[in-house]
Amino acid sequence: MIKMNDEHLIVVGTGIRTVGQLSMESLAWIKTADKVLYVASDPIAEEVIMALNPEGAESMAHFYGENKQRTETYRQMVEHVMANLRAGRRVCFAVYGHPGVLVSPTHEAIRRARAEGFKARMLPAISTEDCLFADLGVDPVSGCQSLEATDFLSNLRYIDPHGHVLLWQIGGLGDPTFKRYSFDVRGMPQLVRKLMRYYPPHHLVHLYEAAIFPGVEPAIHSGPLHYLAQIRPMSNSTLYIPPVSAPFPDPAAWWGPSGVAGVRE
Repeated sequence: MIKMNDEHLIVVGTGIRTVGQLSMESLAWIKTADKVLYVASDPIAEEVIMALNPEGAESMAHFYGENKQRTETYRQMVEHVMANLRAGRRVCFAVYGHPGVLVSPTHEAIRRARAEGFKARMLPAISTEDCLFADLGVDPVSGCQSLEATDFLSNLRYIDPHGHVLLWQIGGLGDPTFKRYSFDVRGMPQLVRKLMRYYPPHHLVHLYEAAIFPGVEPAIHSGPLHYLAQIRPMSNSTLYIPPVSAPFPDPAAWWGPSGVAGVRE
């Protein structure tokens, strides 16, 4: 039988723009943890973490390596988190953005920690998606698909062109390794051809990068879908594709006397 320990793993996110997006709860955990193992995307986030916990803060950026498989980097990060937990420390695993969105080592660290009897949980934070909704005026309630770009290209995925579509990590399309500056995105022409099964070539799409510093505007580059095949997006770009049209009414749907929708048999 696994005995629950007093040690904890708390996984937090610093948001996309640390200033103003780091929650009070996350700040408290960073400050009180015995060890803060962090992956920061900008110097401001790193300075905040170091100021809050100068004795316990440790960057895990050294696990990255040029052309190194990201899966190996993530495995090493998880092992380092677990080693600190096993040493009896209360650990805060801090990453940029939302800690549960496109961050596989956070999920794996929580799974491993719980399997070994440690208490572990994740706190919510601001993600690129949240920033995109605000900056581009997108209301996802009308239908929104959110897919990793390489996953969409490699697998049998289907798109509803009458809703909003987000393709994450399009700047690293098809490249499983880490690159400090830019990825090899040779798969862009294939991606565009696959998207043109659902959209006309001149359908307007948007490459989006959230602002990570206060007072800086987000980078939004708009153009026709077919043009994507000729460009190289930045590594942290997200592709937003607006609906091609409003959804078509379902002829089988009807509204009963009570105002409740039903489906004709």
